[in-house]
Amino acid sequence: MSKTQSLALFDPKLVRPALFQALRKLSPVAQWRNPVMFVVWAGSILTTLLAIQASSGHDSDAAFVWAVAAWLWFTVLFANFAEALAEGRGKAQADALRALGRVTQAKVLTEPRHGATWALRPSTTLHAQDVVLIEAGDTVPGDGEVIEGVASVDESAITGESAPVIREAGGDFCSVTGGTRVLSDWLVVRITANPGDAFLDRMIAMVESARRGRTPNEIALTILLVAMTLVFLFVCVSLLPFSIYSVRAAGQGTPISITALVALLVCLIPTTIAGLLSAIGVAGMSRMMQANVIATSGRAVEAAGDVDVLLLDKTGTITLGNRQASAFLPAAGIGERELADAAQLASLADETPEGRSIVVLAKERFQLRGRELFEASFVPFTAQTRMSGVDIGGQDAQQHGKRHIRKGAADAVRAWVEEQGASFPRDVNDTVDAVAKRGSTPLVVADGRRVLGVIELKDIVKGGIAERFASLRRMGIRTVMITGDNRLTAAAIAAEAGVDDFLAEARPEDKLRLIRDYQSKGHLVAMTGDGTNDAPALAQADVAVAMNSGTQAAKEAGNMVDLDSNPTKLIEIVETGKQMLMTRGALTTFSVANDVAKYFAILPAVFVGAYPQLARLDVMRLGSPASAILSAVIFNALIIVVLIPLALRGVRYRPVGAARLLRRNILVYGLGGVLLPFPAIKLIDILLNAIGVA
Repeated sequence: MSKTQSLALFDPKLVRPALFQALRKLSPVAQWRNPVMFVVWAGSILTTLLAIQASSGHDSDAAFVWAVAAWLWFTVLFANFAEALAEGRGKAQADALRALGRVTQAKVLTEPRHGATWALRPSTTLHAQDVVLIEAGDTVPGDGEVIEGVASVDESAITGESAPVIREAGGDFCSVTGGTRVLSDWLVVRITANPGDAFLDRMIAMVESARRGRTPNEIALTILLVAMTLVFLFVCVSLLPFSIYSVRAAGQGTPISITALVALLVCLIPTTIAGLLSAIGVAGMSRMMQANVIATSGRAVEAAGDVDVLLLDKTGTITLGNRQASAFLPAAGIGERELADAAQLASLADETPEGRSIVVLAKERFQLRGRELFEASFVPFTAQTRMSGVDIGGQDAQQHGKRHIRKGAADAVRAWVEEQGASFPRDVNDTVDAVAKRGSTPLVVADGRRVLGVIELKDIVKGGIAERFASLRRMGIRTVMITGDNRLTAAAIAAEAGVDDFLAEARPEDKLRLIRDYQSKGHLVAMTGDGTNDAPALAQADVAVAMNSGTQAAKEAGNMVDLDSNPTKLIEIVETGKQMLMTRGALTTFSVANDVAKYFAILPAVFVGAYPQLARLDVMRLGSPASAILSAVIFNALIIVVLIPLALRGVRYRPVGAARLLRRNILVYGLGGVLLPFPAIKLIDILLNAIGVA
């Protein structure tokens, strides 16, 4: 699903179903999930019964009671509509995804070997461990891992990106997703998900709000709102006997009516934030989806907003990621051609982009091309050894002796050379330091006991990344660069990029240890990963973003999946989480603040019959007690509708610290929440008196 596909906020396709859902949510079971709005719902029923009673008794206040009852129902409906509209956006995204999950015919192999026969079966009948053949033009029938072949795959239906990607057996790019399409060649895939558990199925369940659980902060805020509601409920219930006693003792005045008390209660309790709270959470997940990120729960989105440590891979996130061989720097007494020849041989088993670039550079500089090797045993590059190479015997050994050529990280090759009983040359060590200090990556080449020289790999720090890290720092977020480079290279790039710290020569266990260290100090940590070796660290991190192009193990370990497989997306994810928390905080501040103004409107009107002196508090000079009460109730309902766009779009993201953000919320939403109701309630009162409603 493309991240450019986004429905307008009040698109008719969303509004009509949301209106119907708002009516359905009037059921007591649905209302009970929101205790504050349940109180409003109960008050609506009570005032409706009072209105029916007043009408049957030909009471002169029947019209007023009916008006209050109607606007209390509108308050509940508007809150339901806000939630239903947010859910509707999620369901629209889910429907678009569901369209991708059409049933296809899968070519199931009877034996996962060359030449095996296959039989057609519907994709819905596939189970984990089934092996399927997918040829050019076929749709991938389910999630799986490539065990044979290499092919170009169109993943635009999932990621929105038109450029095809390469999927092949082995490595971190062996995962395929159901609903994508093979464009060329063929793949043999082992299915990894049972029916209903495929990635597409989980995506649909994640974006459908029915599966959204309440987050810890949301639960805590709900408890606070319920506590405030209970306090005001007890206060309002106790006011009725007090007013009756006061009127009898004074021998004049009228007691507070139950309708006025219900209106007072609804205006006192925090209905604005209570009505929008669920919509804010649903909209947060929806905004993640618009960024092409699937969050497994609202908890993950909220955690992204609370994160204060970001672990970022250097390659592809901080740098452009296309690190290429740029120079051969031979040791003393070694020719550049000899170094290039050995480097090329040692890189033949290195399938990384860096390894391939070394082979290409040797071809371009010295026309070194394919040659015949006798009794050659290749040593592939691994993250653990951080070396690749070749052991050569036979005819080549007769000319040069038996050769053991290695190329890799300086410390790894140094240890390997010392194991051979040789020492590491000082001039090569100086070259390694010089290359590292200028921000490049040095790789050392050795032929047995002889150290031949250094290969320089260059990478470029992304433009604007330093400014982005600076904005994160202003928000109190610490950035840590993770790299397999040596400390000097890591330090040079970290200084250029402006990160706060770095972890050099990082292995999977080092990442896990670093995350645990930060968490033990009370920090919340976010990281990205795509390989099986990243799975332990992803499982440990508070916010773990797995790349869609990565392995199934990485996806299972993470609590978010980036469909674009863009490591830089982690910064955007944190900003989206922060925006959701900012929105919730801003609307909570506004909701509590605007109650202050409603007190001045409704309190004098409610109590003026029993306590005439309270008329002095009517600073707005409202038309009558009835119009004052009704104006406050109408404003209380309409403000929910006015704030729906803000709840769904979110407040504007600003990279500021918590203290500054609190001051801004108090100034803008606190002061605004106090001031706005005064002119709004006065305007409603003027309109009501002009049309003779109150």
